[in-house]
Amino acid sequence: MFRRFTATLLAAFVSLSIAAPVAMAADGPELIFKKSTVWKFLTPDHKLATYAIDDPLIDGVACHFTVPEKGGISGMFGVAEEVSDVSLACRQVGPVSFKEKFEQGDEMFRTRRSLLFKKTRIVRGCDKTRNVLVYLIYSDKLIEGSPKNSTSTVPIMPWGDNEAPRCADWLDE
Repeated sequence: MFRRFTATLLAAFVSLSIAAPVAMAADGPELIFKKSTVWKFLTPDHKLATYAIDDPLIDGVACHFTVPEKGGISGMFGVAEEVSDVSLACRQVGPVSFKEKFEQGDEMFRTRRSLLFKKTRIVRGCDKTRNVLVYLIYSDKLIEGSPKNSTSTVPIMPWGDNEAPRCADWLDE
């Protein structure tokens, strides 16, 4: 009985580790580059991976974030517990236009950082006084949160002949 349970559990982990990267690639952020940080013999190196993602509700804003990726045997099979260190930079890359209203702290992006327990999230808000979009990236765990986070701001500026919209007008309060 125990062997059967163990084999079933192992098969579930293997299928999740294969399916999870494919699912992320289909609708996830764009990989810009990876840089090895620790060399591993015969297994993948530890790396820092930098990704780009456009805000799905706000045209003209893009974010870049960097996350560590574990190598070694656990990283090779997709079962490594990734560390929570993250960095974030968001910028206005064109005329800003809002597609729909949003709430303070709305989730813009989410991805798994381990098979079961950890996710990285990017949330957005609006500094109404300064007309600035505020983005926060953090990781959370099922049991306890993580203090590792990074914040980036995007002042909404006129672009060409387009007037700068007010993010406060698009808050759903």
